[in-house]
Amino acid sequence: MFRKILFLLTTIALIVSTYMIFFLAPIPVNPMEAVGDPINFKIFYFHVPIAATAYLAFTIVFVSSIMYLRTKKEKWDIRAVSASEIGVIFAFLTLITGSIWAKSAWGEYWVSWDVRLNTSLVLFLIYVSYLMVRKSIDEPEKRARLSAVFGIFGFISVPLSFLSIRLWNRATVHPVVIGPGGGGITGDAVIGTVLMNIIAFFLLLTSLIILRMENEKLVDEIASIKRLKNL
Repeated sequence: MFRKILFLLTTIALIVSTYMIFFLAPIPVNPMEAVGDPINFKIFYFHVPIAATAYLAFTIVFVSSIMYLRTKKEKWDIRAVSASEIGVIFAFLTLITGSIWAKSAWGEYWVSWDVRLNTSLVLFLIYVSYLMVRKSIDEPEKRARLSAVFGIFGFISVPLSFLSIRLWNRATVHPVVIGPGGGGITGDAVIGTVLMNIIAFFLLLTSLIILRMENEKLVDEIASIKRLKNL
């Protein structure tokens, strides 16, 4: 029952948030200041929530990794790997949408010296490495333990990426969108649309993690059966 309600809410939230972007939300910049097509700035409404969702996914990896080392319960390892796989997808989408936005804002897809772009890329690569480490280890308990340690230490890239434009504000062209000094979100329509999209993508993340965990449990059960047959 919970799953059905969650999936229904996710679907409704995604439909509503998409409608708001294309039919209600204003272009969040002065069109005269845009280097490229001003309409491309509407990708802002996707880009910020997608980035926030990636951060949340990797936070789940961090917490789940700690809980696994404390309890040794397999469910925490499954939750960590599920969140990491989906987080990597959102991190990749963050880079793609950010590059499209950058082309209209700055005239090029990648500003090589921008600290937010580079820390976001490092974040993505760290969690791709996390998944590669998991794939390289066959023994389940050893894989879970090493992955948990990686998931804990790798999390430092999340606050580093988020705070990068505050820590190195002279090495970025990114605006501060959230928190003190934030200038990227103004106007009720803009704020409302961003918040609606954050809710929609957080619900989507939750739904995907649940589905991925169920799939991972089936994979583990099949692997256990195969190991028993080989004994």
